[in-house]
Amino acid sequence: MHEAIGWFATALFGASYFFRRPAQLRMVQALAALCWIVYGLMLHAVPVVAANVIVATLAVYSAWRNAPETNAAKS
Repeated sequence: MHEAIGWFATALFGASYFFRRPAQLRMVQALAALCWIVYGLMLHAVPVVAANVIVATLAVYSAWRNAPETNAAKS
């Protein structure tokens, strides 16, 4: 089961490069990192968990920071 999660995370991360919008790319990468976190927890691999907590946090932050403002927010 844990191998399937690892392979899914790998495929998801690879697929993220096919997204043209940077925010979408970052969110897919964040989702892949969350899968890697689950994988790391299942294996008790603290470095895998720690690295992917950082990746997921940075991906979500950069997607949010670079998200276009809505017209209502500009007024």
